[in-house]
Amino acid sequence: MRLNGKLMPGTAGKQKVAVGQRRSNIEIIADMLRVGENGAGKTEIMYTANMSYHQIQKYLEYLINQGFINKVNLDNTMIAYQVTESGLKLLKAINTLLEMIEPTESSSQQPE
Repeated sequence: MRLNGKLMPGTAGKQKVAVGQRRSNIEIIADMLRVGENGAGKTEIMYTANMSYHQIQKYLEYLINQGFINKVNLDNTMIAYQVTESGLKLLKAINTLLEMIEPTESSSQQPE
C-alpha cells in the first residue's frame, strides 16, 4: 500500500485494485500469500491484505487445508502463518496470470 507515494512498511505492495472495484478470490489469495512469504500473524495478514475477520478465517482455513500456508506456533501465545513451497508456486502462477490479463494503457477496454 502506498501513502504519499511511499510504500508502507509491512504491506503487500502489489495490490492494484482501483477504488470501487472488488477483488477476485484469486487476488485475495495472492495478497495473503505475499504477506505470508516471510511469516506473519493473522492480524498482520488481515490488515495488510485489507480483509475482514470473517474473510481471514475462511481463506486461512482454505489455504492451510490445501497446503499453501503452514500454521507455526512461535510460543504458547503467538501463532504465525508461513507460505509453503507449494504456496510460493501458486503465488508465482497467480502473478503470471494477472500480468497476462492486466489491461494495457492502449487497450483499457473490459471484455463484454
